[in-house]
Formats: sequence, C-alpha cells, structure tokens
Amino acid sequence: MKNTTNPNLRIFNLFTLIQAFGRGIWMGNVLSLYIVLLSEKSTGILGLTPNELLGITSAITGIALILTIIPGGYAADKWSREKALVLAAMVGTGGLLFIGFSTSLYHIMAGLFLWGVFQGLSQPSAESILANSLPSGERSGPYARIHMLRQFGLATGPVLNVILFLILGDKWELGILKTVMTAGLAVSLISIIIMIFLKDRHEMGDRSEGILAEETDNEKAGGFSLKSRKAVPLILISSSFIIGTGAGMTVKFFPVFFRDIYGLKPIAVQIILGISFFITGLISIYTQKHSIKKGRPQMIILVQGLSIACLAGMAFYPPLWLLIPLFIARGALMNASQPLNRSIMMDFVPKSRRGFWNSLQTVAWGLFWNASAAIGGFLIGENNYALCFFITAIVYVIGTLPNFFLIPLVKKEL
Repeated sequence: MKNTTNPNLRIFNLFTLIQAFGRGIWMGNVLSLYIVLLSEKSTGILGLTPNELLGITSAITGIALILTIIPGGYAADKWSREKALVLAAMVGTGGLLFIGFSTSLYHIMAGLFLWGVFQGLSQPSAESILANSLPSGERSGPYARIHMLRQFGLATGPVLNVILFLILGDKWELGILKTVMTAGLAVSLISIIIMIFLKDRHEMGDRSEGILAEETDNEKAGGFSLKSRKAVPLILISSSFIIGTGAGMTVKFFPVFFRDIYGLKPIAVQIILGISFFITGLISIYTQKHSIKKGRPQMIILVQGLSIACLAGMAFYPPLWLLIPLFIARGALMNASQPLNRSIMMDFVPKSRRGFWNSLQTVAWGLFWNASAAIGGFLIGENNYALCFFITAIVYVIGTLPNFFLIPLVKKEL
C-alpha cells in the first residue's frame, strides 16, 4: 500500500490543514493581542503587566498538557486510540465554546485549560495512528508534506484575517479581535470533527514497525550509550525539551512586539505572519529533500543554527526593512527541523510505544512551549524584548547541541 493511498494519511492531512487554518485565524497573534488589550482595560490582576498575564495564560495550557499527556499516551498504547480521540473531541469543543463566549480573562483561561487537555488527549493517539500508517524508513517525506500543509493553513488564516480587518477596521480593538477569533474558532471545531475519522484498521502492520524492533543481538545485549541507537529517542526528546522552552519564551509575544516597538497595525502583522508561515512550508520541503543527501541530523543542525543567528539579529531592533526578513527566516528555519525530528523519532521507537513517545514530544513542544511563555512574559516586563530574544538564542544553542550525537546513529533515507 502506498503512503499516498492510506486513508489515515489523507484524513490526517486534511485535519492538519483545517486545524492550522483555524489556529492561524484565532490562536496566534489575534488571541495574544486580545489578552493584552483585555488586560490593559482591566483594573489590574495581581499587579501583573499585560505581557506577564499573556505568559501566564499560555502556561495554563501547558499545565493542562502535563496533567493529561501521560494518560493520553497510555490510552493510545493500552486502551483505544479511537475512543481517546472521541473523548478529546468533546473536551476540545468545550474549550472552544468557553473561549468563544468569553467576557473576561478568567473565561479565556478556562477555555485554554480545556484546549490543553484536548491536545494532551488527542495528539498521542492521532500521531500514533499516523505513524502506524507509514512504512519505517520512509517517513520524512510524508511528515514534511504534513508540515507544509500545517504551515499553509497557518498562512491562510492571516490572509482571511486581512479581509476581516479590512471590513471591520484596521484597529487593535477588543470587539474587532473577538469577531475575528470567532471565525477561527468555528474552523477549529470543523477540524476536531475530521480528527475522529482516523481509524486503527487502516494501519500498515509490520511495515510500520520501528527500526529498534530489528536490533541486532549485540545491541540487545549492550547497555545504554550515546553511541547506541537506543539513545536516539532520548537525544531527540532532550533537544525538543530545550528548543520548546526557548520557543515559548518568544513566539507568543511577537505580535505584541510588532505593535509596541514598531507600531504596526493588525493588517500589517497578518501579512508578515502569513508570509512567514508560507515560507516555512517551502523551506520544510527543501530541507527534507536535501536531508536525503546530507543526512537528517546534519540538516537539523544547519537550519536551527541559521535560525538562531536571525533571532539574535532581531534583538538589536533593526530597521523594519531588515527586521521582517530576519523574523520570517527565524521562524521558517527553526520550524523546518520539526518534520525531520519527528520522522527520526518514529523510525526508532517500536509501534507498541509510539503513544508514549508521542506524549513526550507533545510535552516538549506543548508543555514547555506554553509554560516557558510565563518566563518570557516576566523577562519582557513592560517592553524589554531584546533581553528575552538574547536569552532565547542561548537556550536554542544549548538545544541544538544534542543533535550532533545523532550524526553517526541515523542513516540516510533511501
């Protein structure tokens, strides 16, 4: 059975595209500014600045993830992936409704907590079904295309936002932002419905088994070592934990950064983000193709290194004509490593443990990404974005280093 004909792959592609489209409308820049504006108009909550409150609201999603991700992984491996997805869909729908009908910051916090539970319950099962529907040693291509679809969806969201802001007004106002968010929430609800059509019966059997299931007698007898293929999943997770921590410290605050430091209005921010996501998808495909010749770990190190340099350049508050290319390149290059990272992970873990390892990857990119936003908010305070960018760049460097251990362990794909 070819990858392109597997029903689970087609459904996952559609789910990824629609979910990313919804997130591109409401969850990124619009939600961040909505929370900041809501905080600015309030009488003050615990004496915290709007940026600090934005970080805390993001951390709430991370808390929900850590409470549910391990049970979600257990459900994927030991219970029923399909039933776990249905349960997640119910919780996710509740979260979207909370956010859609919110009238205070506390309502948004409750909705984001439920959204975190949705992610913790759904991602291990959905990702495991996908991995079990793809042959081992041939995953980077499908994962790169999925990543491209995700970036295309995220890019299309801001395109719709431009139209909505043209109609409603190019202003950072609560009423306008709430209307835009509602459109995105409706799209996200559609993606949840699509997700529950992923089915175990379409999996590929032994062709999708992990490489370590075929380890040699010497590898079975040997203990743990960074020179052993057994170390590959732990190396990847360690890197993801650190990179996720750094990403969370900055990503939520970029829309606010554009408004506070450069005075950009909604439409300008939507255009910048839309271009950024589109370029990310293209670079992901380019990176995957070159990884076949250069090697996946080598390409991960290259694109992450270039991304770090771009982020460091942004910390100097360059002119807008230079800032925008640096911002676009920063995100596109860093995100281009994700499908390569995930394809290696799924190649090196057995099918019976993919729910567990998908849980850990979700923790790395979900929990730490969201939880570290609180750190970013306190680093920024009023407007100290440069400090946050520099510290994030240092964290990224530390997170990139473990990938050097992968070079002798991960073979090139066919």
